[in-house]
Amino acid sequence: MPMVCLSDFEAYAKKHLPKSTWDYIAAGADECWTREENLLAYKRIRFRPRMLRDVSMMDTRTTLLGMEISFPVGIAPTGFHQLVCPDGEKSTARAAEAMNTCYIASTYSTYSMEEIVAAAPGGFRWFQLYIHQNRRLSEQLVQRAEALGFQALVLTVDVPYGGKRRVDIHNNFQLPPHMEVENFRGSIEVGAYGLPAHSFDPSVCWDDIYWLRSLTHLPIIVKGILTQEDADLAMKHGVQGIIVSNHGGRQLDSTPATINALIEIKETVQDRIEVYVDGGIRTGSDVLKALALGAKYVFIGRPTLWGLAYKGEEGLREVLQILKDEFHLSMALAGCKKVSEIGRHLVQFSRL
Repeated sequence: MPMVCLSDFEAYAKKHLPKSTWDYIAAGADECWTREENLLAYKRIRFRPRMLRDVSMMDTRTTLLGMEISFPVGIAPTGFHQLVCPDGEKSTARAAEAMNTCYIASTYSTYSMEEIVAAAPGGFRWFQLYIHQNRRLSEQLVQRAEALGFQALVLTVDVPYGGKRRVDIHNNFQLPPHMEVENFRGSIEVGAYGLPAHSFDPSVCWDDIYWLRSLTHLPIIVKGILTQEDADLAMKHGVQGIIVSNHGGRQLDSTPATINALIEIKETVQDRIEVYVDGGIRTGSDVLKALALGAKYVFIGRPTLWGLAYKGEEGLREVLQILKDEFHLSMALAGCKKVSEIGRHLVQFSRL
């Protein structure tokens, strides 16, 4: 059977991955309300398509901090890619390079950032950062990322502590003994999940943006913003972009779906900095809805791992190609021949 949509990859991964690995990927926090709401919120959005618009010539290209990208879907930071395929993040990097899109490499990669860059030297990459309680470790990661040519830093701001994922507790989930967070290899003791101990610094505050800025010339993106108040603070502290994210529903349960939070944040930010969104993207029409509501770009998380579980680099390229093809078709059927024509006029919310 051909793989036709992202749900096919999800079903394959669920069937073929070890149960504890599947549960780790699928897990949400507490009752998983936010995880499910991320998906359901897209289903409440309806299109207002325009007709007779001459869509014979289509263009899905966009820009990301000035860099031209082939279509507005990138790879969100997720850890532990070796759990689903042997080449792990190296396959992820190659797939992103082949599709000319952005890959945000996680601090918690099972290959080092040096190995990721070597695997796809021409790729467009950002580096995701958690501020560790040992600030010197974070400084070293930032310096390595800049030296290796990563084009931006993505600071995850919604994890002062890890969320409670019940299924992982039931399974006593741990990284396999042969697997390690390579960016920290040999440097610190191991804690929960096999992560570096004291990974998250609960004292992090807005002034740490200035500290981070003192370490690097790279643009800084903050990931995990859900309110207009924090969006305003992000701009006041000089960040170059915001990723509207609830961590895939894996942190605080009962937060808004990201597509709903996007509306509030875009109204505050307007066009002063770029706004991106992740969480719940499963079809090309979801991408179109997100752009119509103000996102410059969207990122996928769990679907990346499903594609890798299917056929490694090739499987992830298939996932990205399906999203690109579906986005192209949805644009055309809605009457938009280029990304700049997508706007709020294109959508309405269901009364159901």
